[in-house]
Amino acid sequence: MAIETRPTSDETALEAILGKNPGKDAILQRIAEDGVEFVDLQFTDVMGSVKSVTVPVRVIGRVLDRGQWIDGSSIAGFARIAESDMYLEPDLSTYAVLPWTRGGHTTARLTCWVFNPNGERFPGDPRAALLRQLEKLAKLGYVFQTGPELEFFLFQRDANGVNPSPHDGAGYFDFSTDLGYTVRKDMVRSLDAMGIEVEASHHEVAIGQHEIDFEYGDAIATADRATTFKYVLKAVAASHGLHATFMPKPVEGINGSGMHVHQSFGFLDRPGNAFVDTDDPYGLSRVAKHFIAGQLAHARGICGVIAPLVNSYRRLVPGYEAPVYIAWARTNRSALVRVPATRKGLTAATRVELRCPDPSCNPYLAFAAMLAAGMDGIINELPLPEPVEENLYHFTDEDLKRRNIPTLPATLGEAIEEMEKDPVVREALGDHVFEHLIEAQTAEWDAFRTHVTQWERDRYLEVY
Repeated sequence: MAIETRPTSDETALEAILGKNPGKDAILQRIAEDGVEFVDLQFTDVMGSVKSVTVPVRVIGRVLDRGQWIDGSSIAGFARIAESDMYLEPDLSTYAVLPWTRGGHTTARLTCWVFNPNGERFPGDPRAALLRQLEKLAKLGYVFQTGPELEFFLFQRDANGVNPSPHDGAGYFDFSTDLGYTVRKDMVRSLDAMGIEVEASHHEVAIGQHEIDFEYGDAIATADRATTFKYVLKAVAASHGLHATFMPKPVEGINGSGMHVHQSFGFLDRPGNAFVDTDDPYGLSRVAKHFIAGQLAHARGICGVIAPLVNSYRRLVPGYEAPVYIAWARTNRSALVRVPATRKGLTAATRVELRCPDPSCNPYLAFAAMLAAGMDGIINELPLPEPVEENLYHFTDEDLKRRNIPTLPATLGEAIEEMEKDPVVREALGDHVFEHLIEAQTAEWDAFRTHVTQWERDRYLEVY
């Protein structure tokens, strides 16, 4: 039976996706009340790095009316010199004061959309890539909700810069030996000041590793929060003489940092969770099952987007709780996709957790690729394989072959090849972003594979 579509007006869909715009007058009033002197107009490049243009508050009214022109020719994945002119249009719902600037050059932040001079959305804007997929989903009658869990390390600083020595010797949920306990509280306070509602914080498995979880919500809002989260935590860590890193695998021999993403669909025109079916043994609707099937089918293709660095594949190896086997389950944390248990009666909290993304990814592109993969499963009604509840790390190669369980790419080079073969990923990102991402990653992979490491010299120099 085909999935029913529910046609909606563009205006209705956009409001459901983006929320209600507070309006220019309301923002100008908040700027005056907060004593703001400067406004950072922020956006991201293809790799997820935050870019910013700072304007004095006296011109912000003009910017809100007409946008802010920028030169995109030197921004990774944006435009050639001959096509460099573009402008930023602030999303007023993203207004927040940077807490560490209060009382001295008080500065507010507005996240922006990027436009071409003709008024069309710039196809190289990662935020716009996610919006395109959300508009496609809206035609099916749904909104995409996400909750990323970003892990990070705190390292010490010395006279030479960052010392990759963990800040503490604590383990999972430890208290007495967790030196980051106070630092995390300052991080939570700053996130709260930026309008990001934190749900919990704790020490993670590896020494020096931490996690702070924030509110679940609509995909663009949570991608904005994830982007903000990283630079806020770096600023707070620096104020304590520490360095916060979201590098996937900074230390050999211990767990790396993931960005597990919880996902569900809401209905565009009414309250409710479209992933719920209380009569199903797993509590999952047909839509949810096809969504999972789509993500499993495209897992190898989207891997280069959600795990985008050479270093990402140092994390995606067996033995450190990172998923490498393409399977799904409920309680099995070695599976790629997990359906977390809900408290009795709270079926509205039903979610699907994808465990392979890491926090070095661009959240906008990651969510766009994940959603496109899931939608492909829904539109084509892909069948969901049987769940695998056994510990996949104990499977032999023969077990994996017999159960038809593939693995994720083992290197960035392999991930690039898989991404290039998957038309769903290209469509999700758009030709512009897709080609520039492939170009940037290929250059990184080529630089890595031709680099002679100290490990090689130690192993081979005297022997051969």
